Amino acid sequence: MTAARESTLTRAACAAALESFDVRTVERAGHRCAAVALAVVTTDGVPSLLLTVRPSTMRAHPGQFALPGGGIDAGESPGEAALRELEEELGVQAPPSSVLGHLDDFVTRSGYVITPVVVWVGELDAPIRPNAEEVEYVFQVSMAELDHDPQFLSVPGSAQPLIEWPFRGARIFAPTAAMIYQFREVALHGRPTRVDELGQPDFASR
Repeated sequence: MTAARESTLTRAACAAALESFDVRTVERAGHRCAAVALAVVTTDGVPSLLLTVRPSTMRAHPGQFALPGGGIDAGESPGEAALRELEEELGVQAPPSSVLGHLDDFVTRSGYVITPVVVWVGELDAPIRPNAEEVEYVFQVSMAELDHDPQFLSVPGSAQPLIEWPFRGARIFAPTAAMIYQFREVALHGRPTRVDELGQPDFASR
């Protein structure tokens, strides 16, 4: 594991890293479009990333780890959708100016093009209030936890390695793991790492 730059991940440093990153977008015509928030909150200046677990009762992706997000409504930008979903799922309000940039669009096995939106929330004005219909649990992932190297597993019959990101004894897979990994690479280390060739497990389509 590379030592995380926890003490130096500031809003300015994160914004600069995203500014220098050449984002890849996917043609959205013919796809369902969604956005997720890679939302950074700070506690006494120490940053962490918000990560949720979906309720087991949900029709789509029950019980899976997820970033706050959902479908992009007509007329919305990915940033607007990410901020709306962040408030709907976690009760976290953030202004448009909190959007620092995007990471690469990610095409899922379930037929979505997901745009990862980096949102710097900063210090919270109120406690996080998870929407029980959409969120079973919410984690604040420290930068040290974020900076763990994932494993890349070979899949028989596939040229795409399967990413497995360890988190508190659990294993997280793409698409969530891929987007978290790219955020780690770009925001923490300034590396323009791509994730579009990473494989997704069978349950990613459910």
